[in-house]
Amino acid sequence: MERAQRRRAFTFILITLVIDAMGIGLILPVLPDLIAELNGSGIGAAAVWGGILTTSFAVMQFLFGPVLGSLSDRFGRRPVILVALLVMAVDYLIMASAQTIWLLLFGRVIAGITAATMATASAAIADMSSPEQKSANFGLVGAAFGVGFVLGPIIGGLLGELGIRAPFYAAAILAGANMIFGFFVLPETVTDAIRRPLDLRRANPFGAFRKLSELEGVRRLLFLFFTYEFAFIVYPAIWAYFTKARYDWTPGMVGLSLALFGIGMAIVQGALIGSILRRFGERMTIVYGLVFNLAAFVVLTLIGNGWLALAFIPLTSLGAVVTPALQGRMSRIASDDQQGELQGVIASAKSLAQIVSPLVMTQIFWAATDRGALHFPGAPFVLSACLMLVCLAVFLAPAPKADSAAL
Repeated sequence: MERAQRRRAFTFILITLVIDAMGIGLILPVLPDLIAELNGSGIGAAAVWGGILTTSFAVMQFLFGPVLGSLSDRFGRRPVILVALLVMAVDYLIMASAQTIWLLLFGRVIAGITAATMATASAAIADMSSPEQKSANFGLVGAAFGVGFVLGPIIGGLLGELGIRAPFYAAAILAGANMIFGFFVLPETVTDAIRRPLDLRRANPFGAFRKLSELEGVRRLLFLFFTYEFAFIVYPAIWAYFTKARYDWTPGMVGLSLALFGIGMAIVQGALIGSILRRFGERMTIVYGLVFNLAAFVVLTLIGNGWLALAFIPLTSLGAVVTPALQGRMSRIASDDQQGELQGVIASAKSLAQIVSPLVMTQIFWAATDRGALHFPGAPFVLSACLMLVCLAVFLAPAPKADSAAL
């Protein structure tokens, strides 16, 4: 692939990830009010339904991540990404018109299938990256999501002030426009040299996990990735509900806080991670990220002033170096013809965390807000802080000989 063509392809993939993140950020500020309207419930019960919606989305990502990743290894990244964007646009229109919580749930199921293409997009980046560039380029994936979370919550918060369904229409327009754009500019990154026949035994999360865990070091890194994501998902799982219960924030304020977080992520994963990796190496970068996230979770349980919390939000993103460092390390272990499968497994590990974590986090939030005399909205952050300690203990423990090269 020529340099100019590679640059256009890389740019499109990053734009796709930005728009994916915008779609997520667009609807987050309005979900508490929308769920309450459809279900007639209080903030705690709305958070529980929010956890169910998030879990259904993640179940589909978990099941279809390796499927789409393996399909892209066989048929190419281009058709998988473009078809998913088309389905995504239609799905947002369905959710925009939902009059029952069950139709909204159906929409999230379909959205989870289409969102599984993040694995395909990540595999395309791996196709276009040299081994030494992979960790830094995967940092750009996080930066793209950061940019999306800057734009999405701001637009979603503003549109949410006009109507709680307006952000869904905006997300549909964005997905459709991006599909058209990609049709004209996205080349195929899978060549005959790395094309792999479709194996249905590996095109499922369980078979793919089993096969890739045979690679030295991958199993332990996948466990760390899953545990870290489980803890980090506390932000999308309860943030809108936490800030409403703790600080009585409006959708506009929720959108602003998420945008500030996105700005921080974009700076850290887009501009700083390369220099951080060069200065400290992957191992110490991961340690630094885990320690910083531990501190951030503890601080968030203690802040009682809304404006102080808003000022602290950009700082929490400084720990967002763990995912790209782990992802880059695993990508270097896998062979070139396994990149789609690997990224599918990574997406499924993240989705597995998204299946369980929102249910756990929202149940803890409900128990700490709506039930009994206890009122401690920050309780889920305590669990996340404990999980950071687990990650540190596992990562710093002496590695088996088979894993020592990877860790």
